[in-house]
Amino acid sequence: MQNSQNPHDTQSGESEELLDNTKNETPVTDDEIIRTSVQDDNGQEQQHDLGLLLKEAERKAAEHHDAWLRAKAETENIRRRAQTDVSNAHKYAVENFSTELLTVMDSLEAALAVENATVENFKNGMELTQKQLTTVFDKFNIKTIDPTGEKFDPHLHQAMCTVDSELEPNTVVQVMQKGYQLHDRVIRPALVMVSKAKDA
Repeated sequence: MQNSQNPHDTQSGESEELLDNTKNETPVTDDEIIRTSVQDDNGQEQQHDLGLLLKEAERKAAEHHDAWLRAKAETENIRRRAQTDVSNAHKYAVENFSTELLTVMDSLEAALAVENATVENFKNGMELTQKQLTTVFDKFNIKTIDPTGEKFDPHLHQAMCTVDSELEPNTVVQVMQKGYQLHDRVIRPALVMVSKAKDA
């Protein structure tokens, strides 16, 4: 007797096998689909944030560069103004002093303009002019060095010769030409004669 397989039985077996395979596969849930979408959205948001940060950094860099250029230009302007001020200070340092001397010059010209002036008039005019000049010197701290009878000081005096004298050795006997100093700086030392030591 020949065995024959029922076609219906074969189809039933294949259907059962397909059902078993379907059971073994992991189903894709809605949560996984949503999670994948969120990850994609986060990636796009991160790229968007990086783009904004880059633009902000470029904007700040441009601002800093502009501020640096302005500071550099201002520094250059300050340097040029300082150079101009120093140059003007050197050029016009004696402007006030010169202005004060004009009155002395006016007095001298007025004295010379007098016709038939006596010696006494000339003397009085010279004394007046000297007082004016002394006033100008005092105003600008120009002091006279007149060391007659003082100890010789090589920082203030210049010895022209030594002479015998009853004064102590190394004492200024006579001032041949007065000296002058501006504040504490000697602008001309006094030319003097100095007493020498007595022979033993």
